[in-house]
Amino acid sequence: MAGPGSLRSMAALQGTPLSATLSLVMSQCCRKIKDTVQKLASDHKDIHSSVSRVGKAIDRNFDSEICGVVSDAVWDSREKQQQILQMAIVEHLYQQGMLGVAEELCQESTLNVDLDFKQPFLELNRILEALHEQDLGPALEWAVSHRQRLLELNSSLEFKLHRLHFIRLLAGGPEKQLEALSYARHFQPFARLHQREIQVMMGSLVYLRLGLEKSPYCHLLDNSHWAEICETFTRDACSLLGLSVESPLSVSFASGCVALPVLMNIKAVIEQRQCTGVWSHKDELPIEIELGMKCWYHSVFACPILRQQTSDSNPPIKLICGHVISRDALNKLINGGKLKCPYCPMEQNPADGKRIIF
Repeated sequence: MAGPGSLRSMAALQGTPLSATLSLVMSQCCRKIKDTVQKLASDHKDIHSSVSRVGKAIDRNFDSEICGVVSDAVWDSREKQQQILQMAIVEHLYQQGMLGVAEELCQESTLNVDLDFKQPFLELNRILEALHEQDLGPALEWAVSHRQRLLELNSSLEFKLHRLHFIRLLAGGPEKQLEALSYARHFQPFARLHQREIQVMMGSLVYLRLGLEKSPYCHLLDNSHWAEICETFTRDACSLLGLSVESPLSVSFASGCVALPVLMNIKAVIEQRQCTGVWSHKDELPIEIELGMKCWYHSVFACPILRQQTSDSNPPIKLICGHVISRDALNKLINGGKLKCPYCPMEQNPADGKRIIF
């Protein structure tokens, strides 16, 4: 803080002109300050331009009204919607083996899950954990107990499990030769369907003393067999237990990622053109969206007359002549109590048409 003497000196200097040296110094300082301010303004302008572009990109790629793509009429109630979503998450967690997380979610959401629903997932994950640890016991026990049903599915799971156990014995060297020969009796029920594979395994015994890793049968020791048996068990066990290999939640999420951009564009067009009633059915989309072969789960029939996909309320009808059209198309083609097939000249009674199920 300046003292009284310095203040008097400054007051005395206010009316005194600056010397040439001091004036030069002051002008240089002012110039530097001006240049610095201009540089800061220029840098801020570049940064502001970049930041503003980020905001526009966020607005362009993220729609805050994404929930408006689907009408609330799809769900019976908000409580029903929440229950369905929670059940889908719980099933996904069970299928992924995250049993503790699933139980915690059930407790926090007060969702009541029956033991009968949990049991297939518990058994499936117990066997898969054993396979990941290269323990074939639980899987073999399960396959033997479900042998008849697996045969009805044309499954080769049990044979592949026995083959993998036989290969493990071969990897033990000459000391395991007698045990491997004795275990080969398990291949007898599969000899007709897997004769070539059994011949290959029995031929590998010739090289057992020399070492399989240096023989033409070294492929038998490949670790990829364990990954293959896990995939085979998951696929066949899910098919047997009436479960999907992929959880409904993961399939719905993947399908939604493909379909959502198309639905958002359609919604924008409908709102722009004020086409009310175009998308009024909760079980039908206004356009067909290609999700790929992976998401094909059942046959779909589209009426060749109305170009609409059939549904429970508008099922496909087979005419006497063999052609198939939708019920709505049939009703529109009736003239004077008679129906003339649009593809052939045969006239027939509309009541003779029969509903078909694909």
